[in-house]
Amino acid sequence: MALSRRHLLASGAALAAAPLARARAADDTIRIGVLTDLSGQYRDNSGPTSVLAAEQAVADFRPEQYGFKVEILSGDHRQKPDIASALARQWYDRDGVDAVADLNNTAVALAVNTVSTEKDKAQLNTGAASGDLTGKYCNPNMVHFAPDTWCFSHSTGSAILKQGGDSWFLVVADYTFGHALEQNISTLVTGGGGKVLGAARYPFPGTTDFSSFLLEAQTSGAKVLGLCNTGGDMENCVKQAREFGLAKQGMKIAALLGFITEIHSMGLETAQGLLVSDTFYWDTNERTRAFTERFIKKSPHNYPSSLHASCYAGVTHYMRAVAKLGVAGARSGRAAIAAMKEIPTDDDCFGHQEIRPDGRFITPVFLLEAKKPSESKMPWDVFNILATTPADQAFRPLAEKACPMLKS
Repeated sequence: MALSRRHLLASGAALAAAPLARARAADDTIRIGVLTDLSGQYRDNSGPTSVLAAEQAVADFRPEQYGFKVEILSGDHRQKPDIASALARQWYDRDGVDAVADLNNTAVALAVNTVSTEKDKAQLNTGAASGDLTGKYCNPNMVHFAPDTWCFSHSTGSAILKQGGDSWFLVVADYTFGHALEQNISTLVTGGGGKVLGAARYPFPGTTDFSSFLLEAQTSGAKVLGLCNTGGDMENCVKQAREFGLAKQGMKIAALLGFITEIHSMGLETAQGLLVSDTFYWDTNERTRAFTERFIKKSPHNYPSSLHASCYAGVTHYMRAVAKLGVAGARSGRAAIAAMKEIPTDDDCFGHQEIRPDGRFITPVFLLEAKKPSESKMPWDVFNILATTPADQAFRPLAEKACPMLKS
């Protein structure tokens, strides 16, 4: 299985990759594999731009100051857990990879974590979204930097409930991530006195025509269409719902998980008024704008999403743990993850934050509304920030004891 890309980064410059035996003998190189979607529908909100984010993290951190180098590898999981776990095993066994990042599919993240735990490697979930990654699947070898289904559903769902959206119909991607989002929003809606009138699960990946599911939503009489999906599926659902005239008929469309890349792709004429939640928006403050200014020199046609920001932050903080432990100490993924939890985080995307004992990176969550075309000053000026949930309230409380690792 060929690697799609291989860069050796030192002093911010790409060097030719040395043979594994020679590199390991020097014992000063940490290897991070970015396992992502390089060819499918999640390509824009993570994909090649996540690889660039990892490289940007290395260039900004300058690990040579701390006596080590970092090599970034990349691979395409093609939305298939078996391909992902096989590539991860190859990276760990043959290529000397110490940590894997991105994993922008929950089923992929879970499959790879089995291998990461077996090999005692660090897993940086900077792309997968299920809240179960720090719930029933929490693990001492992984941390979760990407926003998750719990924070998305509670931020967007709570706002819509307050607006009177108390009856929902859900369109659900039929795999682990979609199921988690369905469960999270259903619990929130029913707990808030509302009702979920129905849910339609569709085959993932491969579905492009959502008309039958939207017709089912229309006939349910629900006030809110909740989309438990993301990427191209979410875009297609929003576009087709507009074509069906659901909004004109009084149904609110809630994209429970949406990224700036998707809003930009569908255009504000279609997306205007859409509510989404996220942990990062490039135009939030001076630090996020400074990061974006550096970043778009490498990615001028794809501004950073929260997943790109999460990859940048996760790789940055992992290198901080390597600097603390030394390269030899950081070869143990469990030791590296433990160190990441001990050190406060600090980066230009999220500022000063922390990682909880369950592995959940916590940061404020923004409720965002897609702008009207007349409000936008430039192509990527797409959101108004309506509200902010503080970091300590934005994610599932530790008091719920969802993580078995913390129950002993």
